[in-house]
Amino acid sequence: MKKIALIAAVALALPFAALAQTAAAPAKPAAKPAAKAEAKKAPPKRQVTRRAAKAVEEVTPINTDTDVTLNDADLAVAQRVSIGRAQCELGADVTVTPDEKKPGFFSVTTKGLKYRMHPVESRTGAIRLEDPRAGAMWLQLGNKSMLMNQKAGLRIADECQTDAQVAFAAEMKKNPPKALFEGADGAK
Repeated sequence: MKKIALIAAVALALPFAALAQTAAAPAKPAAKPAAKAEAKKAPPKRQVTRRAAKAVEEVTPINTDTDVTLNDADLAVAQRVSIGRAQCELGADVTVTPDEKKPGFFSVTTKGLKYRMHPVESRTGAIRLEDPRAGAMWLQLGNKSMLMNQKAGLRIADECQTDAQVAFAAEMKKNPPKALFEGADGAK
């Protein structure tokens, strides 16, 4: 019986002990209201609306001053770039136009975004254009292309195809490429 009374006394005393500890140390939270009062006095920060940012981007010219020097391999890649308008998924489109003043450089535009890109040699054989200042990359394969923002880690436009890429994709469906390990087990 004494054990039960002792357990009941401890069970009742624990919540009161916790209350006593929290009531004894309210010094730190008192500093927070003063900081909140100062924050309320500061003028609110103004944010630029998307509409205003888009209007500024559309009239801002592309920075054509670049410190990139293209080598012969880069110029060879530039000759393989598919130029013109590429239709993308979700109704988007990307237009790639060569720069007439500087061979090997391209203007890539979509949805009010403008990039000045140059070719970068790729180990995989894919055609890769980059705008290092904006962090954008145009990746062109035989059957599709995509525009990515590497800084934000986003795809801006995906499944983009020019007429030549549509024809290449149709040919791939008719005559699919060999499987990677086809014939690897030896002749039987």
